[in-house]
Amino acid sequence: MWDPRTYLRYHDERSRPFHDLLTRVGADRPRAVVDLGCGPGTLTATLAERWPGSRVTGLDSSPEMIARAGELPAPVDFAVADVRDWRPRPEVDVLVANAVLQWVPEHRELLTRWAAELPRGAWLAFQVPGNFAAPSHRALREVAGRDRWHDRLAGLLREAPVDEPVDYAALLTGANCAVDAWETTYVHLLPAAGADHPVLAWMEGTALRPVRAALAAADWADFRAELGVRLAEAYPVRQGQVYFPFRRIFVVARTGARAEENS
Repeated sequence: MWDPRTYLRYHDERSRPFHDLLTRVGADRPRAVVDLGCGPGTLTATLAERWPGSRVTGLDSSPEMIARAGELPAPVDFAVADVRDWRPRPEVDVLVANAVLQWVPEHRELLTRWAAELPRGAWLAFQVPGNFAAPSHRALREVAGRDRWHDRLAGLLREAPVDEPVDYAALLTGANCAVDAWETTYVHLLPAAGADHPVLAWMEGTALRPVRAALAAADWADFRAELGVRLAEAYPVRQGQVYFPFRRIFVVARTGARAEENS
């Protein structure tokens, strides 16, 4: 279960990659815009502001997220849906998938299918975290691999669920798209104001969700405490805050545009 309040704890830091991704989308007057994995909908609402004449739809597999999104005073259609089942309508000129495809093992096949099924000249834009080798995720996997937790958490944590930018570029170029792919490492300055280490609080909104769901309350408290110690060692507090590097991978592709470039 997704908790919108926990996810939105670092809203400014989580929203910046979305806006950086959209700066490279050159659509002028798209007929329809779809945001897959829209979460609580706050970023989807900005799409309606950018393209006020378009039909904007936000889809997410979490009923809790969609319930929160439905409370927004925005001209957006929100609905519960699984990204794996979604198929583009002929009028979808912009497809956005922000920080969702890392949860979908078969997302490479989905990207190829979307590139083929979207109308010619449509924009496909996605962003995924590229920090699975970071100290935060190494600590998470190491704690989860200990004897006490291993049997209950085996298979829940992913070593490297995303590709490198060049791999996505090659995949979508092969699907006849013109591709813009890049990476950025943000250094988030997280205030160390509460009892919990701020990186632990950050991870509770995303990476720790499967662990929390698999453990009873007492075990979760112990796991959380043990991971917090490891994170405090990896990310010390300096000047009252923690410096948290976070690498992200961006891809913007335009369908059918490669054939136009080569013609």
